[in-house]
Amino acid sequence: MVQSANHYCPLCATPLGSELFHSDRRRDYYRCSLCGLTSVAVSQRPTIEAEKAEYDKHQNSPEDLRYRTFLSRLYIPMQERINPNSYGLDFGSGPGPTLSVMFEEAGHTMGLYDPFYASDNEVLNSRYDFITASEVLEHLHDPKEDLALLWSLLKPGGWLGVMTKLARDQAAFSQWHYISDPTHVCFFSKQTMEWLAKLWNSSPVFVASDVILFRKNRSWVSQHRLSKNP
Repeated sequence: MVQSANHYCPLCATPLGSELFHSDRRRDYYRCSLCGLTSVAVSQRPTIEAEKAEYDKHQNSPEDLRYRTFLSRLYIPMQERINPNSYGLDFGSGPGPTLSVMFEEAGHTMGLYDPFYASDNEVLNSRYDFITASEVLEHLHDPKEDLALLWSLLKPGGWLGVMTKLARDQAAFSQWHYISDPTHVCFFSKQTMEWLAKLWNSSPVFVASDVILFRKNRSWVSQHRLSKNP
C-alpha cells in the first residue's frame, strides 16, 4: 500500500520520501524527520462527506458531566492563565459546543468556529486573548495553514491551548488506538510541539500528556509564518 514518494509533510513541507513509519491494512503513515509530525498519505484521507458522517455520530453536550470533566483538563490550566472577561475562540467546536460554555460561565466572551457546524468566517477576522482547539489537531488536513491562521488571530501575550494525544515511538504507534479513527490524519509528537514553539518564538507548556499551551510573545511580528508548500 506504499504511496508515491512525491509528497511532503503537511506541516513543514519537508519531502517525506518513500520510507514508511507505519502501515496497516487501511492506511500508510509517514513521519517527518524535521518536525516530527506523522501524517496519513493524502490519497487515503476521508472525503468531506465521510468526515461529516463520522462527526454527526458525536453526542457531546454541556449537560454531559463526563464530557465537562474531560474538557476540564484544558479548561482549568487555561482559566488559570487568562485575565477576567477575556475574549476567546473555540476552534473546531464540534456539533455540541461545550468548552465555550464553560468559559462563558466563568465570565469570558467566546467565538466559535467549526468548518462543519459553525462556519462563520467573520470570527476569523477578530483577534483573541486565548484560543482553544480540543481534539482538533489530529483532524487537520492542512495543519500548516490552520495553525498559522490560529497564531495570527492570537493577540500578543495571548494563549493557544491544544488537546491532542501525542505520538510516540514506532512500536507504540503500531498498537495505538488513536490511528484507528478514519478522521485522524495528523499525529503530533512532543518533537512537533517543540518545533512549533521554536517557530513561534514561544515555549510549550506540557500541562498534561495531551494538553499543551503556547503563549504568544508580545514582540511577535507578522513575518513569522509557516512557509508555503512547494
